[in-house]
Amino acid sequence: MELTGRITQVADLPRRSRDEMFRLIDRHFAGVRREAFEADLDEKQCVIQLLDSATGAIQGFSTQVLWELEVEGRPVSVVYSGDTIVDRRHWGSSILARLWGRFVANLLEERPESELVWFLISKGFRTYRFLPLYFREFYPRHDRPTPPWPKAIIDVAARVKFADAYDQSAGIIRAGPNACRLRGGVAEVTAARLTDPHVRYFAQRNSGHVSGDELCCLAPLRWENFTRAGRRMMAL
Repeated sequence: MELTGRITQVADLPRRSRDEMFRLIDRHFAGVRREAFEADLDEKQCVIQLLDSATGAIQGFSTQVLWELEVEGRPVSVVYSGDTIVDRRHWGSSILARLWGRFVANLLEERPESELVWFLISKGFRTYRFLPLYFREFYPRHDRPTPPWPKAIIDVAARVKFADAYDQSAGIIRAGPNACRLRGGVAEVTAARLTDPHVRYFAQRNSGHVSGDELCCLAPLRWENFTRAGRRMMAL
C-alpha cells in the first residue's frame, strides 16, 4: 500500500474524514468517547493526515494547534500536538513526521523572532521516543534535570489545557475515570525495550501510562536544536 499525506484545516474536514479518524483512534485506544474526540478536534487548527494513495482512506493523523502563551511575563508560541495515531501496518512510514517537520519549518520561517516550542504529551513510549530522535535538547530526559525555564513553560501549557488533571510535581496529566488508554499490543514496554535508556526513563517517570497517564514534554523549536534525523524530516 503506497501512502501520501496532506495538511487540512479542521474547519474543512468532511464528516467522512472525522468518522475515519475516530474509527482509527478507537482501534488503538480503549475508552475513546466520540464526544470527547470531537471536542478535542474542534480545539485544533489543522490535521496532518496519512492517506492510502489509492483509496484516500486515512491511515494516520496528528492534530495541531498553535497557542500564544505568556510565561513569567514572556511571550511563548507553543505548538501542541493532540490526538496522534498511525495504523500499525504503517509504523515504519516517515510521511507523517515529514509533514509535521514542514509544518514546523513554515512556522519558524514565519516567526523568526518568536520563542517557539513543541508541547507534547505522551501516554506511550513510541511517542516519547520521537524526542531524542529529532531533538538535541528536550525535556524531561534521563541524563539531565529539566531547567527552570522549560519546566515553567510545561507547567503553564499543561495548566491551560488540563487544569486540575495536571500533577505539577510529577509533570503528569493524571487519567480520570473516563480517560482513554492504549490497547494491549500497541506500545507495551517489554524487557527488550527497557534496554533503551529513553524507554526505561519513560516507563519509570510515567509508571501510570498503562492506565492513561500522560507525561508532559517540551522541545525548543530552533533550527540548531534539530538532530540530523530531525533536519532530514524537515527536508533541510
